[in-house]
Amino acid sequence: MSNLKAIKRENTSSGSNNKLRSEGLIPAILYGGKDANLNISIQKKEIKNLINSDTFLSKVLELEINGKKEKVIPRDIAFNVVSEEPIHIDFMRIVSGKKIILEIPVKFINHPDSPGLKRGGVLNIVRRKVELKCPAENIPNEIVVDLAGTDIGTSIKISSVKLEENIVPTISDRDFVIATVASPTVIKEPEKPAEGDAAAEGAEGETSAEGAEAAAKDGDASKKDDKSKEGADKKPDEKKPAEKKPAEKK
Repeated sequence: MSNLKAIKRENTSSGSNNKLRSEGLIPAILYGGKDANLNISIQKKEIKNLINSDTFLSKVLELEINGKKEKVIPRDIAFNVVSEEPIHIDFMRIVSGKKIILEIPVKFINHPDSPGLKRGGVLNIVRRKVELKCPAENIPNEIVVDLAGTDIGTSIKISSVKLEENIVPTISDRDFVIATVASPTVIKEPEKPAEGDAAAEGAEGETSAEGAEAAAKDGDASKKDDKSKEGADKKPDEKKPAEKKPAEKK
């Protein structure tokens, strides 16, 4: 559990809050339980690493305010839209015996012990966080899912996860899926011919075309030669001598 020191603040105006931020403090509010709401501020350098963690909004913290310690849980955080720096945090007091609803992050362990993942399967995460109803004094930091023994086609449901006593998912009408071990999806591209083969094919094609063209030209030339020979063999028509008519008798 992380311990943080908080400073009580009396002035809640925008100008006062901006001054606190310029001094490295984050304005915050503490509410819940029987005590009145309390305006406080936190040193940004003390909480910045916690804010950047996935478990921040489900993590139990201990705030010390004017010497008094209280267990709290962050419920909301606001960021500057430009700088993305935290500018305000809401904390809720943890009251023993009460139950609260939180989104708890899921952690997957023993990846090397999964036969499905060893054979090239893919872990398909359906839910990275699960909403649980927990006792205020017993809030888990994470939900642990053991992948040992999972094969391709395995569907990991909430019923296969071990939850502590009195901790239940808010979805109670079905056994919902958290993750699956899916078969690998690899698409093979068609094999490309080697550059040498492509060049050879191109050269063969060009040679064939050139040969066909040359053959066509030879054919035309041979046809012309045949016609010339035929013309040379033919002789001009010889004129027949004129037949003499018999002389007429007188």
